[in-house]
Amino acid sequence: MAIKPFNYQQDFSSIDFRQQPELYQVGRGEQGVLLVEPYKSEILPFWRYKDEASAMKSAEQIYQLFEAYRQQDDFVGMDMARKFIQMGYTRARRYANYKGGKKYAEDGSLNTRANDPIKAAAATVFKGWWDKIRQDEDYLKRKRQHQARWG
Repeated sequence: MAIKPFNYQQDFSSIDFRQQPELYQVGRGEQGVLLVEPYKSEILPFWRYKDEASAMKSAEQIYQLFEAYRQQDDFVGMDMARKFIQMGYTRARRYANYKGGKKYAEDGSLNTRANDPIKAAAATVFKGWWDKIRQDEDYLKRKRQHQARWG
């Protein structure tokens, strides 16, 4: 099944995706992670990737929300928790690889790669939790059902 392009033209500020899950698009990767309410406001306060300890606490708290959303039969919440965990990985990796998280210089050229072991450890934590979700058969089934029903 082809994935429809993510619709950034929706009026995200006026949509409660818990009340209107049919408007939610899984998209690719982390698309919409900072737009979809009320989930952004529920999950964002727990999202931290400063170091391994903060990443572990953050990922565990976000995964608890993932499980709570599952218990509420709320796929959109589950997927948003997945997106925050995925974003924890990608953001920590970016900061591990590039000083200040800046991949590109002002002139558009690629900055020199760094190696920040503290941020790399944080990324590893999030990667483990992200892998766990990506292998969760119930989550994958719900994702397929949502995409088949609403795109």
